[in-house]
Amino acid sequence: MSRGAAIPEGKSNILKSVNAALADAMREDESVLVLGEDIGDTEEGGVVGVTRGLSTEFGDHRVRTTPISEQAIIGAAIGASLVGFKPVAEIMLMNFTTVAMDMIVNHAAKLRFMSGGQTNVPIVIRTMTGAGFGSGGQHCDYLEAWFAHTAGIKVVAPSSPADAYGLMRSAIDDPDPVLFIENLPTYWNQDDAADAGHRVPIGTANVLAQGSDVTIIAYARMIQEARPAIARLAENGISAELIDLRTIAPWDRETVIASARSTGRVLIVHEAVTPFGVGAEIAAVLSEELFGRLKAPVKRLGGAFCPVPFSKPLETAFAPRTDTIVEAATALMQNSKG
Repeated sequence: MSRGAAIPEGKSNILKSVNAALADAMREDESVLVLGEDIGDTEEGGVVGVTRGLSTEFGDHRVRTTPISEQAIIGAAIGASLVGFKPVAEIMLMNFTTVAMDMIVNHAAKLRFMSGGQTNVPIVIRTMTGAGFGSGGQHCDYLEAWFAHTAGIKVVAPSSPADAYGLMRSAIDDPDPVLFIENLPTYWNQDDAADAGHRVPIGTANVLAQGSDVTIIAYARMIQEARPAIARLAENGISAELIDLRTIAPWDRETVIASARSTGRVLIVHEAVTPFGVGAEIAAVLSEELFGRLKAPVKRLGGAFCPVPFSKPLETAFAPRTDTIVEAATALMQNSKG
């Protein structure tokens, strides 16, 4: 979907949905603040305009454009949260969260534990990633597994406008740190808009399609690759169930395990590299819970184990696509029992 495409009534895109969620939360609660690099209207509301209009409506005291210092952004957000505010801090690109890892992992994630529950850090960290624009290896890494491995942080990754709105509202409500991952290539994809005030509970997956032969688990941009894949599989007589995780940590074990128990075959798809990834954790849990009941080993399909390439052909080949999802699911069917 192009950036300038008209949006029909009742529809939205992820960019506008995140903007609407922030604006609605700020209207309802004066303790909600937004801070980050170039997020004010004099800077066009950030690199892709997600925060456009907020500084005009709410003023510079609630929409703070910061210096180029990721550690300072997160540190300021933590400090503000400790005195009663609900900051939404933008780290422009996911790779740059690495600059603020001390603040995120050693402070935001741990203060509730280290204070014996006497304090909490209700911050949202918005960040963006996504291959497809020739940004190169230092601007579009997928680091969700790093943060999911950290106790004290929730990690969400919406794939639709309604989920982007609902998860952002829930993230702002949450008393603990939430990493909110936005996927650049999906920003302008249109779908149904959320109703004002809509919440998507953190930790709940969404079964997008029912199926009986194989369960496909994905999140973020991989949903738009998986949807046509299940249609093609159906043409070949394979009934695939599609689950959108929506929340990576804590992931919806109940929904995933129930589906895997029903189909007996599972394919996990993500853009992040396969080794030590989100798919590995889910596969391990399914092995522990359903060993002997699965009809085939759990299959993982992820990005190539390398930095995201700058070269367009290599970048295109880096991550799973509809074709590779169909191939992997078909192979899973062929190499299974029952």
